[in-house]
Amino acid sequence: MAEAAAAKMAEAAAELLERAARRDAAPEELRALRVALQAVPPAALRARLGEHHLGALFGLLAVNDREQVSTCVSILERLLQALDPLYVIQNLREELHKGLVHPEDSVKILTMAQVGRIVEDSAAVTEILQSPELLQQIINCIGGEKIAVAKEAIKSLSRIAQRQQGLEALFGSRLLDELRNVMATSDVVRYRVYELIVEISSVSAESLNYCASSGLIAELIGELTGEDVLVRATCIEMVTSLAHTPQGRQYLAQQGVIDKISNIILGAETDPFSSFYLPGFVKFFGNLAVVDSPQQICERYPVFMEKVFEMAESQDPTMIGVAVDTLGILGSNVEGKQVLQKTRSRFQSLLSRIGHQAKNAPTELRLRCLDAISSLLYLPPEQQTEDLLRMTESWFTSLSSQPLELFRSISTQPFPDLHCGALRVFTAIANQPWAQKLMLSSPGFVEYVVDRSVEPDKASKDAKYELVKALVNSKTIAEIFGNQYYLRLRAYLQEGPYYVKAVSTTAVEGAE
Repeated sequence: MAEAAAAKMAEAAAELLERAARRDAAPEELRALRVALQAVPPAALRARLGEHHLGALFGLLAVNDREQVSTCVSILERLLQALDPLYVIQNLREELHKGLVHPEDSVKILTMAQVGRIVEDSAAVTEILQSPELLQQIINCIGGEKIAVAKEAIKSLSRIAQRQQGLEALFGSRLLDELRNVMATSDVVRYRVYELIVEISSVSAESLNYCASSGLIAELIGELTGEDVLVRATCIEMVTSLAHTPQGRQYLAQQGVIDKISNIILGAETDPFSSFYLPGFVKFFGNLAVVDSPQQICERYPVFMEKVFEMAESQDPTMIGVAVDTLGILGSNVEGKQVLQKTRSRFQSLLSRIGHQAKNAPTELRLRCLDAISSLLYLPPEQQTEDLLRMTESWFTSLSSQPLELFRSISTQPFPDLHCGALRVFTAIANQPWAQKLMLSSPGFVEYVVDRSVEPDKASKDAKYELVKALVNSKTIAEIFGNQYYLRLRAYLQEGPYYVKAVSTTAVEGAE
């Protein structure tokens, strides 16, 4: 029965397609075709779909009628899914050309989506590499006003550059000139091209060499050390992305860029506009330290740590936020924690300040403080030496006079984000014996952990479940919490995050 109905729908859609192919379909017939196609799986139409159908539908995009264009875009979106990307590039090249220069953004997005499918397909991508005009139009799309079109263009070019032929084509003189022409459109477009270059550079050492030889990375770095403070702020984000790969870090070190950034931080003291770019420059070092070696980076660039502490100790919420984020990044691994521990009392008093902010600052900063505290206090089981456990315990006690109660009070507030942030702090310390003893000795704490009624929404239920899981999976929990509590936690874990106890209700005669 269902098959017969589906066949009937496919038949109706095919008839409407034939009408559209003759280009005499009325607007209501095109609308009917759009509706019919939603009910028919694209594969069911593949056998009946010819080039003349698609050519005609693409032809219908050439009119100055927004409603017709919108309907045809929906129809083509559906039909093109049924076609192999290789077929699309071999038989609809001309249509793709026209689509990329169409005045309507919806048509450009439709076309870019097909380009996206083609570059993901190993057979089809070689065809696109033999179409320099098409590549040129994709590059021009980076300069488009519609950000969605530009993003798709960057993504597709980035995929093309993952092949040797793609690199050679993109950085050959003709297309490189095209990239430079597009860059001249505006500041925003220039940054989009830099974004593309950074993405390509991150693939391999060879792709970075192509980007470096083009001179575009040097231009990006030139802007980083230039006079315009807003440009600096934008460019440092891209240079930070570049530093995420080994070849990127090596390049930045060889070109002396890391030293330059360090010197700019030093010079920021006397620059009244430094607040625009300083956060990004400090974050750069935080990210660099984690992927490289926190100890080496902090020893080689002492200005970085000094600046993070200064920002954290300041009164400016923006600067405090950046410093707290950076401390969280830096302290996310053991080597980074040890670097912070070496500063002794200065870091301890900073923790007390962060604890204070977690309680009293505006919500957004409180959340960032809670995330940083979680990152700083977490220790993987295999790294729990006596020294490190003593360190995290002393950090925890530095946060407040009664830290466990502080986070518990935050976790009972009616704001899901803060509630979950506080639960994540408990989860970070849940596998450390000192914290388990503290939880057990805090009146009603374990009862609070197993109480499902205090979690109002999905995010809170998930966060509580992670806390229970961290406790149950700890080797010391049964011994410290005792059997009764341990079994209750295990039951909670087995029931899952969203378990609801069945409540039986019995009707009593005469009751209200």
